[in-house]
Amino acid sequence: MPWHNAAVNNFIRQALLLAQQGLLITSPNPRVGCLLTTPDGHVIGQGHTQQAGGPHAEVMALRDAAARGHSVVGATAYVTLEPCSHQGRTGPCCDALIAAGIQKVVASIADPNPLVSGQGFGRLRAAGVAVEVGPGAAESRELNIGFFSRMVRKTPWVRMKMAASLDGTTALADGQSQWITSPEARADGHAWRARACAVLTGIGTVLEDNPRLDVREVPSPRQPHLVVVDSRLETPLDAHLFIAGRPVWIYAAVENEAKKAALEARGATVTYRPGANGKVDLAAMLQDLGRREINELHVEAGSKLNGSLIRAGLVDELLLYLAPKLLGPGRGMASLDPLASLAEAVALEFHATHRVGPDLRIMARVAGRDRF
Repeated sequence: MPWHNAAVNNFIRQALLLAQQGLLITSPNPRVGCLLTTPDGHVIGQGHTQQAGGPHAEVMALRDAAARGHSVVGATAYVTLEPCSHQGRTGPCCDALIAAGIQKVVASIADPNPLVSGQGFGRLRAAGVAVEVGPGAAESRELNIGFFSRMVRKTPWVRMKMAASLDGTTALADGQSQWITSPEARADGHAWRARACAVLTGIGTVLEDNPRLDVREVPSPRQPHLVVVDSRLETPLDAHLFIAGRPVWIYAAVENEAKKAALEARGATVTYRPGANGKVDLAAMLQDLGRREINELHVEAGSKLNGSLIRAGLVDELLLYLAPKLLGPGRGMASLDPLASLAEAVALEFHATHRVGPDLRIMARVAGRDRF
């Protein structure tokens, strides 16, 4: 039994590494890897989920085995997520495994999609396929935290990126911020942009910095969508954000049909989600982004929008780069209201810390936000 457990864990680790290869391409589908082995433990096929509309991990692994000339009858499939059981852009993976003669499936975790959610396992067991669930569950869920968020909460996983000096200054009082952190930290930040389904910013950042907010510092097969919170539709028609040619979604609160038409002529999609005080209803915006199949939302905004999102309880995770510098008074990370007591503080849990060049990357999660 110890040998069996070690072998299972090793194969699941390999499947998780395969799933990682789909990090930038599978959205809005989950990142899934699959490994096929003979009963005596020889790997005969492997694969990971392709772009939306393309084959899933199980089908890729079956194709790989066939290309190698291996029969998969009686084989075991190690897969990092429950094989799907519904007809979506592709056919059900559980049916493909059954038809191929797979004898056993070892899966990390059940699919949170209500269209699957145990039905894949049920179909496999009904066909006589042995099913084991659990190895690598935490790792698979972490890799697909945005997909789980959208399936369970109906909203994206919101990751807020900030770069600051060690004393918390993100820019000098006059707005100078290029560059507080190192080239290595900037490239790392672009890698986090690349894995997100969409990047969100506010109109203040657009007007002040005229950023592109695309992925440039690391190779990427696609550009994430761009979301702009622009209550009064002030986005300039010649803004750099239109350069990358990816979908741009603008959320507004105050109707301006002439400006809406002009922005949509530039390729943007304008959606009204009015809230209090002439501002965008941020919670309603996230619900709409969930309907648009956004799994991970990467926020790069100014202190005002950062503060609004945090105060509304809509931020799940902070991605913070700290430079080994002291800058003194300047602009802060988020505009938050004064607290009456320490008990009112936003409680965070450190999730991970890494050195990136000379800087420190801290991943901190709002306490309890990942327990859904």
